[in-house]
Amino acid sequence: MKTCITAARLFTPIEVIENPVVVIEDGTIQSLGPQSSLEVPAGTQQADFPDLVITPGFIDIHVHGGAGHDVMRDDPSGRVAFEKAMARHGVTSYLPTTVTAPMDRILGAVDRLGNVISAEEMEHAHVGARPLGIHLEGPFISPAKCGVHPREFLIAPTLDLFEKILEASGGTLKMMTIAPELAGAPEVIRHARERGVYASIGHSNATFEEAGKGIVAGAISATHTFNAMRALDHREPGILGAVLSDDHLMADIIADGVHVAPAIIEVFLKAKGVDRAVLITDAISATGMPDGTYQLGPFEVQVHGDRCEFQGKLAGSVLTLDRAVRNVMSFAGWTLQQSATLATRNPARLIGAEGKGELAIGNDADLVLLSAKGEVVHTMVGGRFARE
Repeated sequence: MKTCITAARLFTPIEVIENPVVVIEDGTIQSLGPQSSLEVPAGTQQADFPDLVITPGFIDIHVHGGAGHDVMRDDPSGRVAFEKAMARHGVTSYLPTTVTAPMDRILGAVDRLGNVISAEEMEHAHVGARPLGIHLEGPFISPAKCGVHPREFLIAPTLDLFEKILEASGGTLKMMTIAPELAGAPEVIRHARERGVYASIGHSNATFEEAGKGIVAGAISATHTFNAMRALDHREPGILGAVLSDDHLMADIIADGVHVAPAIIEVFLKAKGVDRAVLITDAISATGMPDGTYQLGPFEVQVHGDRCEFQGKLAGSVLTLDRAVRNVMSFAGWTLQQSATLATRNPARLIGAEGKGELAIGNDADLVLLSAKGEVVHTMVGGRFARE
């Protein structure tokens, strides 16, 4: 059956349509436009939201867990609860993100995640956020900027090891965080690009020149900009200087006001603009849960309010992507349309997610209905509304 949704306005997100109508069938968008110029087919099931804004579904390309679930854990029921929780915050697609651990544990995790992503059962009995691929964070990162990643399990990148991880994932590895200054990193970045895996520079102590070599090799993004990165210096700009000054490189940021101060988030947004900035959460299993002790890969994290710490260091977040969108509106004075672009079109383009991130005829019917302040009221995944 066809479904027709009307609302106050729609962000594609590039264009704004006032008083829009969206017609959906079999999980895809059949037509959309102003109500005044689009005829709705007879027999269509209608849903009217006269005070709400329609945007594409949010895409979180860096998330470790939530609702008590850690993505590296073999827990199908926990994964379902996690995906439903993300949908309540407007997320329709995501990249489950690993952390540094013993290699056998990384391989086991990407194997399990790859099976979930590849399985034909992914036509989802439940309605929740859907995994599009795996984000490998660690072990190819700098010992000097590894944050809470255990140094004893860090490994220099090699083509053989990359291929071993890619094979274990069943070809579902989509993104890889890598420190460009490591021996062998440019070669692995170049090879990953050829294999359809997007390299993002991060957890890095690289100089400006070393970061530039990683970008030339094929890195297209930067991971949680400012965090676990060499500090900016006016004589040696370092990796941060490369990230902020490169007009082609995309970059993501944890906009919770804890990892990065609001004023610096505004600087970042001015540097990267509405086309090159991406919002992520870096959320862990504690997201949406009470304060306490929670798992992040191989170690336990203490959570108090908005702070997640391991041995005194920040260890992920409890941020949700809808709150990140609202924070950009608050911190930088951006409009809802601009802010939502950083959680929809931009991450979709970054990871080559066809049919995602933009509302257009033929694209997936993944969308969010928001209040004018950016609060999630309803989420639709593949043409079905997510319910509690």
